[in-house]
Amino acid sequence: MFSASRLFRRRGADRNPAESHVSVKDDGTIYLSDEWADTQMPVDGAEGCLRAFVQLKQQYSKMRVILSVGGGGKGSENFAAVASSRSKVDTFVRTARELVDQFGIDGIDIDWEHPSDSKQGKDYVRLLARLREVLPAPRYVLTTALPAGQWALRNIDLAAAQKHLDMINLMTYDFAGPWESETGHQAQLYGSGVSGDSAVSYVMGQGVSPRKIILGVPVYGRSFLGSNGPGQRYTGNGGEDGVFDYRDLPRPGTQEYHDKNIAAAFCVGADGGFVTYDTPETVKQKAEFVTSSKLGGLFYWHVCSDARGPRSLVETGYNTLHEM
Repeated sequence: MFSASRLFRRRGADRNPAESHVSVKDDGTIYLSDEWADTQMPVDGAEGCLRAFVQLKQQYSKMRVILSVGGGGKGSENFAAVASSRSKVDTFVRTARELVDQFGIDGIDIDWEHPSDSKQGKDYVRLLARLREVLPAPRYVLTTALPAGQWALRNIDLAAAQKHLDMINLMTYDFAGPWESETGHQAQLYGSGVSGDSAVSYVMGQGVSPRKIILGVPVYGRSFLGSNGPGQRYTGNGGEDGVFDYRDLPRPGTQEYHDKNIAAAFCVGADGGFVTYDTPETVKQKAEFVTSSKLGGLFYWHVCSDARGPRSLVETGYNTLHEM
């Protein structure tokens, strides 16, 4: 996935095909979050990021460009009110189709974070059903992003939701962060508490086809100052908002450690304290898990933070999946 907010910190669109976020007005209209960057800024000979991505489809025939609607925080604040209103849902699906067709995009991703009760869960499924009506398969792709925690997933009839979806991007990361009182691995595949394995098992147990499940990989590390491992108290968070881009890890002068039993990695010091993140080694384990579990694949949030060469998480995942 590609985050539009990173455009001014990185290169153009030719690095990685991906998704870009779109916002929702309170009347249900969806709109581009940064119209200048998305439609006017010069990118690889095209006007705007969206046209640059669509242009890449001429080189990569299997590439699909999908617009992600919503996101964390304010990105999802209007979803509940919109999804509960028939007229606003009509506006939502109409403007979604118009935006997709305007730029020759392949589909929509719904990133509602998150339906907070069973009523919102039902509204969410109805929204997906209406979107599928106006964005029929196979011409259009319809996906969603869902959290890994059962506290949120239990509000949704996942078996009903999957009937309208081509893929479910399972956000198997952010298991630990500044909202917790103790440190922890942020994207462990196995282990006690929330993990990638437990999230996949729960979703499959609700009747979702494994082929529709895409396992998420964070391309950043979470920092906990004043600590040197999981399960500890900490004094604060380093980096930008407690996060270091993966390409800046391990921190200078530190050693990288791996816990193969849970598929997690970390470094300590200079000065991010305990920094939990993924590496090519953990991504290889996750790709092997995807294959053995017959899942649909891996996705990455977000690719702008990836490293080049042998430490690239995206390339490691791709190569492992295609070698097995």
